[in-house]
Amino acid sequence: MSRDQRRVVRELVGAHGRTYAEEAGIRLKDTPQPLYRLLVLAHLLSARIRGSVAVATARALHEAGLRDPRRMAGADWQERVDALGRGGYRRYDERTATQLGEAAELLTERWGGDLRRLRKEAAGEVAEVRRLLQEFPGVGPTGADIFLREAQRVWPQAAPYLDRKALQGAERLGLPGDPDRLLDLAGTTEPAVLAAALVRAAVDEEVARDTLDRAG
Repeated sequence: MSRDQRRVVRELVGAHGRTYAEEAGIRLKDTPQPLYRLLVLAHLLSARIRGSVAVATARALHEAGLRDPRRMAGADWQERVDALGRGGYRRYDERTATQLGEAAELLTERWGGDLRRLRKEAAGEVAEVRRLLQEFPGVGPTGADIFLREAQRVWPQAAPYLDRKALQGAERLGLPGDPDRLLDLAGTTEPAVLAAALVRAAVDEEVARDTLDRAG
């Protein structure tokens, strides 16, 4: 059974092991701008909207020059609405435009535009980082989980981070619900990559079905 589960994980990661940051064109580093872009992406992904739309919208905001908190806060509200609309994020565009502006102001005023300072304030404690992330307007528990799930790639103190959504994907694939067992099955796969692949299985039944078909 363990061998079969390893095959399932291998097929899942091989076909769907791409982080959402990679999909959004974010070259994730432990530096202010990529971390900020990841925060925005987490905010967008946490809404009840297709992941592909959230990713496209993150790209549209970047292309509009809204790639750091200073520019985001300094942009006209309508400018943010228009960029969100170009990404296809129309259902929540007006509220999200306001939240993005307020969140950028908070990040600038409290942490100097640098999420590493938020991490330092939390003394690296993952639970406290998660709590502080939820102080940003529009970022609730789901958004904080998304951020940490992806950020663990450059914030090793947050790893391994397999949140509830990732574990839902594991359940759908008939895999263990224990993070340690999942990591063992994944071998050398990075936790962030494993988590992203599991989430894709959780949110897209076709991904799960394709993976199980491949695994035989």
